[in-house]
Amino acid sequence: MTMIKKENLKYLLHGLMTLIIATATLEVTNLVQYLFTKDSIQEEAKGRAEGQLEAINLQITNVMEQVETAVRNNVWAVRKVLDHPDTLAILTNLIVENNDFISGSAIAFIENYYPEKGRLFSPYSYRQDDGIKASQLGTDSYNYLEKEWFTMPLEINGGYWSEPYFDSGGGKMFMTTYSVPVTDNDGKPVAVLTSDVSLDWLTGLVGSIQVYPGAFSVLVSRKGQFMVCPVPSLVMNNTIQEAAERISEDSTAVRSVARSMNAGERGSRILNYQGKKIYVFYAPVERAGWSMAIIVPYDEIYSDINRVKLIVVLLQLLGILLLVYILYASARNQLKLRDMSDRKNRFESELRIARGIQMSMLPKLFPTWPESRDVDMAGMIVPAKEVGGDLYDFYISDEKLYFCIGDVSGKGVPASLVMAVTRSLFRSVSAHEKSPQRIVTLMNDSMSDMNENNMFVTLFAGVLDVRTGHLRYCNAGHNPPVRMAPGKPARLLDVFPNLPLGIIQGHRFQEQEMELATGEGLFLYTDGLTEAENRDKRLFGEDRMLRTASLHGDSSAHSQVQSMADAVHEYVGGCDASDDLTMLAVRFINDAPSSGAERHLILHNDISQIPQLADFMETIAEETGIDQGLAMSLNLALEEAVTNVIMYAYPEGSDGLVDIEAILWKDHLDFIISDSGVPFDPTSVGLPDLSLDVMERPIGGLGIYLVNNIMDHVSYARTNGKNILSMTKRI
Repeated sequence: MTMIKKENLKYLLHGLMTLIIATATLEVTNLVQYLFTKDSIQEEAKGRAEGQLEAINLQITNVMEQVETAVRNNVWAVRKVLDHPDTLAILTNLIVENNDFISGSAIAFIENYYPEKGRLFSPYSYRQDDGIKASQLGTDSYNYLEKEWFTMPLEINGGYWSEPYFDSGGGKMFMTTYSVPVTDNDGKPVAVLTSDVSLDWLTGLVGSIQVYPGAFSVLVSRKGQFMVCPVPSLVMNNTIQEAAERISEDSTAVRSVARSMNAGERGSRILNYQGKKIYVFYAPVERAGWSMAIIVPYDEIYSDINRVKLIVVLLQLLGILLLVYILYASARNQLKLRDMSDRKNRFESELRIARGIQMSMLPKLFPTWPESRDVDMAGMIVPAKEVGGDLYDFYISDEKLYFCIGDVSGKGVPASLVMAVTRSLFRSVSAHEKSPQRIVTLMNDSMSDMNENNMFVTLFAGVLDVRTGHLRYCNAGHNPPVRMAPGKPARLLDVFPNLPLGIIQGHRFQEQEMELATGEGLFLYTDGLTEAENRDKRLFGEDRMLRTASLHGDSSAHSQVQSMADAVHEYVGGCDASDDLTMLAVRFINDAPSSGAERHLILHNDISQIPQLADFMETIAEETGIDQGLAMSLNLALEEAVTNVIMYAYPEGSDGLVDIEAILWKDHLDFIISDSGVPFDPTSVGLPDLSLDVMERPIGGLGIYLVNNIMDHVSYARTNGKNILSMTKRI
């Protein structure tokens, strides 16, 4: 009891320290988050303002381009009718009528160009509420020869946007004018063609900018004159420099902004205006030399974050109170949790051991070529949990391959126990029965008799004559295997619908048989393959399985299994498996040697007999026609393997034999080295660390490393009291 109280006190002290650290961390985090968020909001405000400025700029530029295009496209028409001055008013009327943004258009001629028309002659059309009106622009009271819109295009010999002005001669409004020079057929300037754009349109467009509540925008001309401003008295009456002089505080900064805007620059500044901070974002309207600015009150930008900050502080206080309660409850229950954790760790450890035991029951070495010249096999099992209920098994006896694949109902530990029983029954029954029907029947009777938990097993069992390819099989409620052949589409095998094992004792199972041609085989699987789900809960399915299998009908059994596993992995996209996945591929290859030649060499465990291997290898090289370089490499591999047997297989001072058998195939060589010495698997020796210095490198491992690099396949088995090392080289 005293120990428990001490433990609780320790956890309470630990919780108090955690609370202090957590509170400090929250405050620091809140401050850092506020600073970063503030910077982000400022950048967002800048981005929004610049985006609005760019959007309005594009709209203004688009209108200006339309006006410029309308004017330039009519210069040729003016030149064409220069000899008919009375028709010029028709052109100005058409320009206004066909362009909604143009409020007026004039053709202003140089002084006394038409003497009969007077000193000033300028047909002018302008838009009114009741239609388009026409007038004569040049009068004694309105001398357009002195106007900027007339003199500048002639001076620069090109199009020109005028400074905004109030037109008292024709439009009677605030406007800006675009004008281009008109030349006669000899290239001599004779007139200026103009189009007026009302500032009312610009006022509506620029005034529509609403980045934040309380924000407003202005538009100034190239000389700094206000064209659009929320203060009507400033429009066309004051420049931005003059406005800066009225500001009692921070006027220097305002003048700096005014100079930047007049210079056509882009940027942003923070200013003080009437005791408050404001953000100014400005950008040029380059086509006309104007400049726009958006003014946003500081408080408007950060109003949301200030509200959020208050809410966060309140939530943090609530969180701290909640943390106090959690720490108190945690300290009280810590001992219970520790005990549960210990039990959980023990359970998980036992599950890992159980999985290791379960996996160790399944065959690890497959009878792939060249160890088996008649059958090629490969398998894979992936439990959905630590342990599962899928199984496969096989072995060769009396030149017959006995194999099975099964799926236990349910998952976890109960399924793994039934799986172990099923595999043991298959081994024990098939050792005495040669018929798949009898094997399955006896397994069913045994499992039904002890099936108190109503679990069942689907099973496919087969017996393949590895000499002839004759296959007998019995399917007990399992998924039909896929029949695969080189160059042919894969298809499901015809199976009789027998019941699974363990349901009805005494059930009569039906056996079937078929012939496998050379290269043909079966791909067996559990429903974990076809029922694998992707993120959309769609199944892998039989059709996708058959399409994948059809692509690998002439591949090795290992390639068939691996390709199907890769296809499933790609399809599910990392989703957790819902069921065990097991695959087994069996191919009848009936691979006959090209010459049937077999060569033997028997040596004593005496290192002095090693040179005989060179003569042995030379004879093989002459018979197979392999080149000298390959023969030397193979001889090196044989020397390393045989030397290993001589040095370690037999006790020192005892006499023993080393049997070297070479089998000559049409496309590869097999070397089988056997001895009756102590059990030793050279392939289990770890690879040497070649990055170490020779003096630092541990002894051993280099020989088998050389053998593995020279040979294409190396395997070891302990059979009938003998060590058998098999090596293969493709030629």
